[in-house]
Amino acid sequence: MHDEIIRLDRVSKVYGSGDATVRALDAVSLSVREGDFVAVMGPSGSGKSTLMHILGCLDVPTTGAYHFAGELVERMSEHQLAGIRNRRIGFVFQQFHLLGSMPAWRNVELPLLYRNTRERKSTALRALAQVGLADRVQHRPNQLSGGQQQRVAIARALVTDPSLILADEPTGNLDSASSREILHVLRGLNDEGHTVVLITHDANVASVARRVVTMSDGRLREAVAA
Repeated sequence: MHDEIIRLDRVSKVYGSGDATVRALDAVSLSVREGDFVAVMGPSGSGKSTLMHILGCLDVPTTGAYHFAGELVERMSEHQLAGIRNRRIGFVFQQFHLLGSMPAWRNVELPLLYRNTRERKSTALRALAQVGLADRVQHRPNQLSGGQQQRVAIARALVTDPSLILADEPTGNLDSASSREILHVLRGLNDEGHTVVLITHDANVASVARRVVTMSDGRLREAVAA
């Protein structure tokens, strides 16, 4: 039995008060086990971005409970939440967020600087090789294609050996060929045992996952095999 990485128990997130109240999440329950690959699919305004912020420990629920690897997130201090974000969750966003003045390996090593890790360069080089960029380690972002830049971002997410890779619309800025390339990388990482949660509005993108959950009006409406 694989260990549970994520458990949401009737999690709600409410913004504002009185007549201005917005219920972005409404009693959402979800379980993701180690080695799973789950796509959260829904249109703009469905609540999937709010769910991503909760899963990534960027925000905490208004009600309900979120356990990350068995630990109750709502009881954590800001320092503890920051530690989870830096060490245990690898983030991949629609925007690549790469530093243009730095070569690929320097961008990948950045999360390790906060951990005072030794052998940062060799660790970054291994992560780049893992996403097929062993021959691009000295290239700066403007010398790379969009797909290659996103692979650098994925390597940066991998470099801390996180419990969870959380990818928020990772193909949103890419052409169709580069999108397929990135989805192939994510599926390959999952095949190697990495746990992946993918946030998307696109059914074609979601289809790469092993499980798909669909959001609408802040609720999980269905769960089907991909």
